Formats: sequence, structure tokens, C-alpha cells
Amino acid sequence: MQLLKYVVVSLVLCMHCAAQADTYPSKPIRMIVPAAAGGTTDIAARTIADPLGRELGQNIVVDIKAGAAAIIGTQALVSSPADGYTIIMGNIGPNAINYSLYKNLPYKMEDMEPVTMVLATPNVLVVNANFPAKTVAEMVTLAKASPGKYSFASSGRGQSIHMSGEMLKYQAGIDITHVPYKGAGPALVDLLGGQVTMMVDNLPSSMTYIKSGKLKALAVTSRVRSPELPEVPTMIEAGFKDFEVTAWFGIFVPAKTPPEVINKLYAALKKVLNLPEVKARMTELGGYAPADTPANTKAFVIAEKKKWEQLVMNAKVQAE
Repeated sequence: MQLLKYVVVSLVLCMHCAAQADTYPSKPIRMIVPAAAGGTTDIAARTIADPLGRELGQNIVVDIKAGAAAIIGTQALVSSPADGYTIIMGNIGPNAINYSLYKNLPYKMEDMEPVTMVLATPNVLVVNANFPAKTVAEMVTLAKASPGKYSFASSGRGQSIHMSGEMLKYQAGIDITHVPYKGAGPALVDLLGGQVTMMVDNLPSSMTYIKSGKLKALAVTSRVRSPELPEVPTMIEAGFKDFEVTAWFGIFVPAKTPPEVINKLYAALKKVLNLPEVKARMTELGGYAPADTPANTKAFVIAEKKKWEQLVMNAKVQAE
């Protein structure tokens, strides 16, 4: 009798999930951006929002919730109903690095499910156009000659921009001061104004300033040179054989979101990321759209978490 009751309940739940997937989405979807406007997280979200809305037949409302190393926006996601109507443009910071940087992080990896990666891009070491160094070697020489004089901006503690700066400090053996902001946008404003010295930024948010000559690109963090900046060497070419960072951005939903809804979102995102205009935009930004399956994306995120745990330990970055 108990077994029959269990089977009936299971069938009802399956029918409910199937019905939910059939009608999903029946109202607008909120896409949280856990970083300030103007940064790569925001750029990635706005690149896909309209075409994803057209594909799903509903508006995608971009909701900026910046602050606290993307913790505020991520908390907003995990506290939302697991129904597919609240999604987030996650990234390497809150979804991989934060786990080893914060002792009392108010969310766990298990609180979210990845749908797919939207953008993967290298970071780029940029300095103000008036900074005297023209190469990484020249920058390191200046920094070693004046410990503590120079600073590096980031989009917030725990983002790949911050950790790339920590990696630079560790591998180059230099003393430069970290200055965190609430996003890449405000950090770039101060870098352009000369209030900070350098930044290992996500390539998309710095690209316009590099091409206009307002920032100097000293190196990219990919294994090979960026096709969009073929004259800029890699950090490996600059003499740092283990300096390789790929910043990534992807869609996550709350845990317990029905698999049928996740699969529907993934199918729509895959179509959007393969649109010629979206692919062209990602290339223009210096990156590409991986568009891998939810299962493969989950395995990748787990591996990234382990990778950054090792760097935090090696670079002796203090957890908060």
C-alpha cells in the first residue's frame, strides 16, 4: 500500500513538472546581473537578453544587483522560487572563486544549477595611457623599485579581475595595492582618470578603451594571443609560464528548478548563442560562446572551484 502511494505521488510530481515545462515561460523572466552596469557581466547579459526573450516568447528583464563581490545578487537568486522565472548571469567570481575567499558565504554551490556558459574570454593587463611602462617587464621593474606605490583595481573582491591581480603580485613578486570597486565600470573610470595604476580586466569591458588608445594593453591572460589584439603578447610570452586565466560568464538557476525547465532554457540559449549576430558580438568582445550542456557546465564549474582554491592557498590570500 505504501509503495502504491509512493508511485502515485511520483507520477503526480512528474505530471506537474511536465505541465510546468509545457507552459514555461508564461510570464517575463528576470535576469539578475550581480555586478555594476558597464562591466562584462552586464555586457554578456544585455547581449543575449533580447534574442533570448524572442526565442522564449517572453521579455527578459535585466535586473542589476551589484555589490559585496556579487554576493548580493547571488543571494537574490538562491532565495527566489525554483521555477525558471529568476535566472542569473553568474561568473567565475561568485560561482567559483568566492567559495575559498569567504568563510561565511551565505550560499553554497549546491544552491544553484548551471544552465550553460554564455561567454568565455581572457583577461587583459591594462594601464593608464600615461603610465610609463610599455611592457609587463617594464611595469614589474617600476613596481619592484617602488614597493607599495602602485595599485591595481578590480570589480570586487573574489572576481577573476581581483584574483588575476593577486596572481600577478604572487608570480612577479611585487607589492601593489588592491583597490576593489562594485564592478568593472566604476573601476575603469578611476583607471582612466589615473586614480589607480593598472587592472587585469575582462577583455570585453576594456576593449573599447584599448582600441581608442585610452588604455595600454600590456598582455592578455590566454594561452594564445587574442585575434582582436594580435599585437598584444600573452602573459606566458611575457615570461610568466603559469599565468593563464579565462574569465567565464553563464546562466544559473536556483537549485530544484525542474530539469524540464532547465533543458528548455538551455535549448533556447543554445539557439541564441549560435545566432550569427550574437557570435559576431562575442568575437568582437574578444571571447566566444561555449554553449555546453548543463551537465558539462556543472563539471567545469566544479573543476574551476578547485583550481581557484589552489591559487588562494598559494598566493596566501586571506579569507574573510
